[in-house]
Amino acid sequence: MIRVLLADDHAAIRAGLRMLLATAGDIEVVGEAGDGAVAVTNARALRPDVVLMDVRMPGTDGVTATRQIVEEGLSEVLVLTTFDLDEYVFGALRAGAVGFLLKTAEASALVDAVRHVAAGDGVVAPEVTRRLIAELSAPARNGVGHRGGSGPAALPADLTPRERDVLAGLGSGLSNAELAAELTISEATAKTHVSRVLAKLGVTSRVQAAIAARDAGLA
Repeated sequence: MIRVLLADDHAAIRAGLRMLLATAGDIEVVGEAGDGAVAVTNARALRPDVVLMDVRMPGTDGVTATRQIVEEGLSEVLVLTTFDLDEYVFGALRAGAVGFLLKTAEASALVDAVRHVAAGDGVVAPEVTRRLIAELSAPARNGVGHRGGSGPAALPADLTPRERDVLAGLGSGLSNAELAAELTISEATAKTHVSRVLAKLGVTSRVQAAIAARDAGLA
């Protein structure tokens, strides 16, 4: 069973999410939280596989909670948001969330997203990933942009040529299956390469790696 913690300040939304996930058969909601501080506390106690995290909550917001959960290695975090692009989502992705899902998503998409995140994959659709990367890599404005300055950012010297190819694919928003097809390797090998690239970059999510690829001029 995939163990899920729901973090949202609206009880009705948590109830709806619980009902949707209960239909999956392989997903169990093990806890709920109405704000970020409680989400962190419950994640420490319950060690869920996935936290479905709202970003806009009173008190400790979802971005701060995501950062704590990821830094402590408590769970993977999937951000839930009403808007597909906003500064809170950018902040959560920077904090280590593995992707985001709109609250208007179909039940099947929500279930699939939880399964993918639990399996170690990101869930940001390629076309949305490109929009995020473009926004995050732009010169800083209103605290949202990723970095200013000119010229590409340096990458770790120990990245192999194959890993640079994988990083470029991540910068284009490719999934593991798409990377495998692009590089003519197995999906399992692609996943291994992705894990190594993340480790060498010192990041925790595919989106963070994609931003690094964009900054380095690979995408």
